[in-house]
Amino acid sequence: MLELIVGIDIGGTSTKFGLVDTTGKVRIHSSIATENPNIEGYITELAHAVRQAKDSLDEPVEFLGIGVGAPNANYKKGTIEDAPNLPWQGTIPLASLLEDEFNVSVKLTNDANAAAMGEMMFGGAKGMQDFIAITLGTGLGSGFVANGQLIQGHDGHAGELGHIAYKIGGGRLCKCGKKGCLETYVSATGLKRTVYKLLADHHMDSELKRYSFDDLNTKMVADAANNGDIVAKEAFEYTGKVLGAKLADAVGHTSPEAIFIMGGLAKAGDLIFKPTIKHFEKNLLNVYQGKIKILPSELDSTHTPIIGAASLILEDIENGKSVPV
Repeated sequence: MLELIVGIDIGGTSTKFGLVDTTGKVRIHSSIATENPNIEGYITELAHAVRQAKDSLDEPVEFLGIGVGAPNANYKKGTIEDAPNLPWQGTIPLASLLEDEFNVSVKLTNDANAAAMGEMMFGGAKGMQDFIAITLGTGLGSGFVANGQLIQGHDGHAGELGHIAYKIGGGRLCKCGKKGCLETYVSATGLKRTVYKLLADHHMDSELKRYSFDDLNTKMVADAANNGDIVAKEAFEYTGKVLGAKLADAVGHTSPEAIFIMGGLAKAGDLIFKPTIKHFEKNLLNVYQGKIKILPSELDSTHTPIIGAASLILEDIENGKSVPV
């Protein structure tokens, strides 16, 4: 009997899932649309897709548990709470709904915390007791590990670096309703906003002028920067400056050994890492300078959220906690 964990990553547009073995290898993966406004209907669709994936494997499978990464997820309660980018309003008891469907243990946390768990169990943070994981996608997520434990906070919502203020009392409007949140400057969306701010404020020639905001993506900006485009290069420099400064602030809370940066924006490589590291060191308190590494994730970027979600269950298995419901 093949023992596998279901890893699920719920995003605003699609839900990706995979069946993961205890070494962190994704045996099979697929996705469904995250669009059904009826949560029970969504669970039915997801369960059908997971069972189809299970049945497509060549040997019998037993599920050890289900790990889920989702926006606004509360680890302690197993709920998704008022997620602005998901089709369900209010508090959704996702863990209990999946437990009822599959009769296995279900663990739920936000996507950045799941990524931190994956990095600790299978990636570059293996063996580390203290580190921070930063996910740079549409928004900015963060997961803090201290003394070998993921920090959840008293209400399950610890570590929301994306919504600390970069600009006090103003700045860019965030989807959360606040202004000046870090993720409005440091994320794939934030990078695009910076590009258009630079284009509006300066008379600089740029190949990026040909793209609409909706059509522009991080890869286009990175390609332009690598081709010497001054606006694209300046956009990455500014993004790294902001990220480096705020990561230097974050260090004061947990004194991590390393900070791992992952997600679509991290794929720009040195364009984002070099300015981030430069401004990180510049803004660090002297007792931290030269001691903390900023590194890319060592996980397969295609499956990072799935592996991270599955790691929630694997951690319990290793601690002897995971049992069928």
